[in-house]
Amino acid sequence: MSTGDPVDRLRGLRGAIEHHSYRYYVLDDPEVSDAEYDALMRELTSLEAEHPELVTPDSPTQRVGASPSSLFAAVPHPSPMWSLDNAFDFEELVAWGKRVEKVLGGVADYWCELKVDGAAANLTYADGRLAVAATRGDGRTGEDITVNVKTIPSVPLRLRSDDPPALVEVRGEIYMPPKAFAELNRGLEAEGERVFANPRNAAAGSLRQKDPKVTASRSLALLVHGAGRWDGGPRFVRHSEQMQELTRLGFRVMAETRLATDLEAVYDFCRYWEAHRHDLGFEVDGVVVKVDQIAQRDELGYTSKSPRWAIAYKFPPEEKTTRLVDIKTHVGRTGAVTPFAQLEAVVLSGGTVTQATLHNEDEIARKDIRIGDWVLVRRAGDVIPEVIAPVVSRRTGEERAFRMPEDCPVCGTPLVRPEGEKVRRCPNELCPSRGVEALFHFAGRGAMDIEGLGERTIFELWERGLVRDPGDVYSLTRDQLLSLPLFADKKADLVLSSVEASKDRGLARVLVGLGIRHVGPPTAWDLTAAFGSIDAIAGASEESLSAVEGVGPVLAASIRGWFDNPRNAEIVEKLKAAGVRLAEERLEATGPLAGKTFVLTGSLPNLTRDEAARLVTDAGGTVTSSVSKKTDYVVVGENPGSKLARAEALAIPVLDEAGLRELTEG
Repeated sequence: MSTGDPVDRLRGLRGAIEHHSYRYYVLDDPEVSDAEYDALMRELTSLEAEHPELVTPDSPTQRVGASPSSLFAAVPHPSPMWSLDNAFDFEELVAWGKRVEKVLGGVADYWCELKVDGAAANLTYADGRLAVAATRGDGRTGEDITVNVKTIPSVPLRLRSDDPPALVEVRGEIYMPPKAFAELNRGLEAEGERVFANPRNAAAGSLRQKDPKVTASRSLALLVHGAGRWDGGPRFVRHSEQMQELTRLGFRVMAETRLATDLEAVYDFCRYWEAHRHDLGFEVDGVVVKVDQIAQRDELGYTSKSPRWAIAYKFPPEEKTTRLVDIKTHVGRTGAVTPFAQLEAVVLSGGTVTQATLHNEDEIARKDIRIGDWVLVRRAGDVIPEVIAPVVSRRTGEERAFRMPEDCPVCGTPLVRPEGEKVRRCPNELCPSRGVEALFHFAGRGAMDIEGLGERTIFELWERGLVRDPGDVYSLTRDQLLSLPLFADKKADLVLSSVEASKDRGLARVLVGLGIRHVGPPTAWDLTAAFGSIDAIAGASEESLSAVEGVGPVLAASIRGWFDNPRNAEIVEKLKAAGVRLAEERLEATGPLAGKTFVLTGSLPNLTRDEAARLVTDAGGTVTSSVSKKTDYVVVGENPGSKLARAEALAIPVLDEAGLRELTEG
């Protein structure tokens, strides 16, 4: 419990938290552990609860404290946000530079910075506090997104200055890292929701969420590239000086910059980053080149829409046009039939692309994509290529509309489309495609991790009738493996030893591998902790299953339905007969984490999800999949998602990997 003057203590806590947030989110150089930071935040939250009259809008506790928005009001920018003219090759860049130098009567110094492909934002600070955050809009008026921008950790709610400017507009790009974008789209697609076309759209869409908690879950960040109106404070001779001051005030300013003395040096910078654009933690689509000296900018002035002292050199697009030769369908392990495009080969992001996702039949119809179309294809980093849109102007009339098959393209069973779903499914559990995909999933790293059982090997085993379900994997012999193409003694021995080692992966990994619909690692851990054995799970009623934290009625029905299927019961018996571990010893919890409940979210730097869970359980703790008031700690890695926002809303301590290790070591 806090003692002394609460005003002084609140001031001290807020200052300490702001300092450590700046070190972590802006400088990437933390001074304290997450556990120490969490302790400060817990004390601040508790003290503000005791003294609600002392809560201020810029308190660190208020980042996700606002009510959902019903609309985004229009707000004028204190000064215009100009657009930039573009240069698409070196000749155009040189032509712009010559015009600049002609007006100036001599050479200029050029500030070069990467052009982040995000959502432009204008942040207005009054007397050092964030007053309004707005979208660019038409350049003079934007939409008020203040409550959502406050949830972004790299956005300071208060400037780091004892004598801040009376008013300053800070301009930058709010972006979503490619890994977070891919994770977001995977989640949306799994839920049958429409995915975002690119990280820029994802960032913009995340900023316009009515509920700021959703924005907070989207892993957004801010990179500052300049300022607009600036009342009070130092007078700048150069833009580079202004960037140094913005850094001092607490903003994350791009490190990938260069002050060039001629256009050849500018172009060297452009060529380098064009080749290394995917080495960054954010998407870029070019380089912005600005005259550095403010007096020279004033001399150059503006056109009706753009400054004459700046230009955007655009990289060649990461989108290419090619012909869509055909649309095929793939049957997954759950029976979902997914369309994909077969393309004329095109080089994109350094790789040759011949296939691309089309998501589902509704998306094909919405975009009016036809077989034979010329189409625009995009791939951002490691994201699976996707067809963006048809090039309608290049149609000849010979293009054909796509129709989803009525029957399974593999086994011929009539397809079904359950009410409320966007995909058709093959209901035949014996469909060869479903079987091969289910086996590939069972042997995958996230499940039983059986080295050597890749897709091609599993297909060959299926074709020869050697495996039909996960239980058959444990009956494979050396001679059977050696009968496969390209198999030799060493590879056969590798597979057999990996199959043997997989028997001791544990019940949770088995549950994931069996492919029960909606059962991923977190739910598998919850079921293991609640029941302890596969027999207990198989014998549980829907009501008992629903009572497990993280398992609702839909999931309970899915689990109950899987175990009620006689074919699945046979698989379980095969696993038992093979000696696969299907029960966990349930001793009274002991250790430093006894009685504590943990939730894991995001990717940890040095531990897999299973390894982190094992650390917790070995120390006596319990791992569950959902955050609730009963949760003691949430362990957060990269791209944590909505669980982090839920933890912050409930004031639950948040740990990183190092903090988890400290706790488990007692």
